[in-house]
Amino acid sequence: MFGFFKKKKNKKEVNKEITLYAVADGELISIEDVSDLVFAQKMMGDGYAIVPANGQITAPVEGVINNVFPTKHAVGFTASDLEVLLHMGIDTVALDGRPFNTNVNEGQTVDANSVISQVDLDMLEKEEKDNAMMVIFTNGADVIESFEMNTPGPVKAGDVVGKIILK
Repeated sequence: MFGFFKKKKNKKEVNKEITLYAVADGELISIEDVSDLVFAQKMMGDGYAIVPANGQITAPVEGVINNVFPTKHAVGFTASDLEVLLHMGIDTVALDGRPFNTNVNEGQTVDANSVISQVDLDMLEKEEKDNAMMVIFTNGADVIESFEMNTPGPVKAGDVVGKIILK
């Protein structure tokens, strides 16, 4: 009658602010400045990129890994309601995982210091592949209220490069 003894439904706690991190030492650039039009025109979603100075690639967000592509060139993350794709290099799926030592697993919790992959940048150069490490918000149109990215320029892995406010 009054609902005193009804069990309360556990409402999922959603973090409304997501901190974004540099995935490598290198140069933070706008997603519009990458050489692949699919990413630059935000067909897969908004985001940012890092042109790496070395091959150690870390997590872009604090969250959980929800997908490791079989070719190890891309890893999906979930941070609260935000789905994030880390795509390592452009047109690198054709390399069948050879330059990527990606040793993370689905369900693994990560933070800004978690190493996701060690990428052989020399092999990418030899294969004439762009080495931009792109971070894409694949469901951003549905869940992002605002996205702020720091001014492009030099960064270190784990540096805060921006934030997202969820709806």
